[in-house]
Amino acid sequence: MTRIERLSALLEEPLLVAGPPYVEGGQKNVRYLTGLASSNSAVLVTPDGSATLFTDFRYAQRARAIPGIEFVEAPRSMLAFVGERLSGRRVGIEEEHLPHAGFRALAEAGMDAVPTKGLVESLRAVKDEAEIDAMRRAGALSDVVFAALANERFTGRSERELAWWVERTMRDAGAEGVSFEPIVAAGATGASPHAIPGDDPIEPGVLVTIDAGCKVDGYCSDCTRTFAIGEVSERMREIYALCLEAQLAGLAAVGPGASGRDADAASRAVIGGADLGWAYGHGMGHGVGLQIHEAPTLRPESEDVLAAGNVVSVEPGIYLPGEGGVRIEDLVLVTDEGCERLTEFTKELLTVA
Repeated sequence: MTRIERLSALLEEPLLVAGPPYVEGGQKNVRYLTGLASSNSAVLVTPDGSATLFTDFRYAQRARAIPGIEFVEAPRSMLAFVGERLSGRRVGIEEEHLPHAGFRALAEAGMDAVPTKGLVESLRAVKDEAEIDAMRRAGALSDVVFAALANERFTGRSERELAWWVERTMRDAGAEGVSFEPIVAAGATGASPHAIPGDDPIEPGVLVTIDAGCKVDGYCSDCTRTFAIGEVSERMREIYALCLEAQLAGLAAVGPGASGRDADAASRAVIGGADLGWAYGHGMGHGVGLQIHEAPTLRPESEDVLAAGNVVSVEPGIYLPGEGGVRIEDLVLVTDEGCERLTEFTKELLTVA
């Protein structure tokens, strides 16, 4: 069954999969359904399984070559054009991806737009074999880069310089790009989960957390490792060991039928048991695929239930203001038996120069 057919089976009325130009979510859903990577496209899927793809002149040649889908060339201001073609019809829209301006363009053109939520995302959450293959290759490429990084000198270099080294090396190794701007957080900066790399030279005696990922065939990897720069304090080694224990507990809790909430709780119990629950303020993980953050989620408020074919991150962290931080993250595939790590670089605390 094709992705269009799987989506059509969920529909009671036509669904317009669209987002504003250059906004990732809606465009990724179009790519997932049709294979067209673009910055300005939409696809109308009907309950009977037919699909009509709209995009502008820049992508028309590729769109025409997609089999089994009707193509209509649209102007750059596409949504008003699509709304006119669908005037008088009741059509679902993706409320999470279409801003009010887009909704208004469709409505003013005469389309009866009905908000929907999460239909395509529910399909994207379970990866097929081609998607899994791409993500295995992305994970393996990340491993190569982290292994090379472990042989680099950190002392005296800035976080920003190392972040650029990671991005450049991923591209040189064959990635089509990075999943997100790499995070390099040294010493006290590591107490911020989404730290912005700075220009100060890295000093010895600190931990450095590096969070990075790459894209292969459009699919993302995500991996975090924390390195010791020379000799670090026994306190920070203990924090690292605690975070690793929590990450292993989280991995053990990931499997088909497990709730995102319970998987998160397994890692949180370890850190909370050491009276550091306050220093672990984010969720344990999230789905990864065409986007670096997608369904399902693994966090305390999650209502998701894991299924074989999900690809998720497992990334507990401990963040101590004024001292530093540790995060250890693997990308994993949920299998019938549990989970398979797609990022396999060592989680031993490595000491680098």
